[in-house]
Amino acid sequence: MKDTAVTADDLPGLNCGTCGFRTCEALSKQLETEPELLKRCIHYSTDKSASDETILWQDSLGRDFDFYLDHFPSEPGPREIIIPHNPILTRELDVQVGDMLVGRPLGMSCGCPVTHCGVVMQVDQRTGVIVWCVTGPLRSRQEGFKDLGYYIAEGYEGLVHKKRCDLKIGMRYFFQPSMCMLQWRHSGLINYLNRTPDALQVRIEGLWIG
Repeated sequence: MKDTAVTADDLPGLNCGTCGFRTCEALSKQLETEPELLKRCIHYSTDKSASDETILWQDSLGRDFDFYLDHFPSEPGPREIIIPHNPILTRELDVQVGDMLVGRPLGMSCGCPVTHCGVVMQVDQRTGVIVWCVTGPLRSRQEGFKDLGYYIAEGYEGLVHKKRCDLKIGMRYFFQPSMCMLQWRHSGLINYLNRTPDALQVRIEGLWIG
């Protein structure tokens, strides 16, 4: 394999399956003998050094947005604050930290058509509120899961490395979750913002897609 060949680290890591392979790693292995398959990856970009000025600030449907939301590097995926449509399920399923869950955000809380899968980071059995990191479908297939059914997406927490405007607490913005399998823009109100040396740490609530 040549040094210039595409590896799993070069691919987006979404494991969306659009290319016909279950994982980005599986695609990268096949690229060793069939490099032309790379064009199947709709998220791959050959420009790894793009600056904020050269980024195309549009989602996969051509809609403008203001910043990318990245997940914390120490966590397995984007951090989402959720509550089941029936909060009692949190107790009935005995949801615990480390559990794998699946569910779909319904209605005004995004209405995303994609079933989400994730690992529980925090859980409040009294209120039913769960904080999980969305991981994509592969891990739930391998490890099994508890099914929440429909849930409400209350908020996201993450890091902002790339933005095209100043971000302020109390303002609503369009943003693009970096790991979104559909690459659709979201909207939300920033109600927490912390400036770190490398990025802005934010919490975004009042979510919807579009």
